[in-house]
Amino acid sequence: MIKILGVERERVLDAEWLDNGPGWVGLLLDHADSVLKLRPDATAHPGRWDIGVIGAHDVGSETAFELRAFFTEGDGPLLEDPVTGSLNAAAAEWLIATERAIAPYVAAQGTAMGRRGRIHISVDDHALWVGGRAEVVLSGTAVL
Repeated sequence: MIKILGVERERVLDAEWLDNGPGWVGLLLDHADSVLKLRPDATAHPGRWDIGVIGAHDVGSETAFELRAFFTEGDGPLLEDPVTGSLNAAAAEWLIATERAIAPYVAAQGTAMGRRGRIHISVDDHALWVGGRAEVVLSGTAVL
């Protein structure tokens, strides 16, 4: 995993299988900057990959965590999803259960892709909630 991500082993604080439907190998890195600097390459490691990477921002930042979601489809190249509800939900469960996060908080995703995804995590007596805002950037119909 660390070879695919191109990250030094000492930057990895913890790893966990994150699964709330779609499963992810979750890696917690030492800082959000380490997450943003990743330049993953899976060409030397063919196969199916679903990797979620998390790093905390500094206390007082606009967002508590930076997340990135890398995946493959079949034998295709490693891709990145700009905002991933399933990863954020499973990561929130892990981070809260291990007392690395206290809800409510806001996570960032898509930053490395030039996107500004903001994922709002909250909890109540019965559930963990994942929310955010979506913007329609294209609307219309297509004849296939």
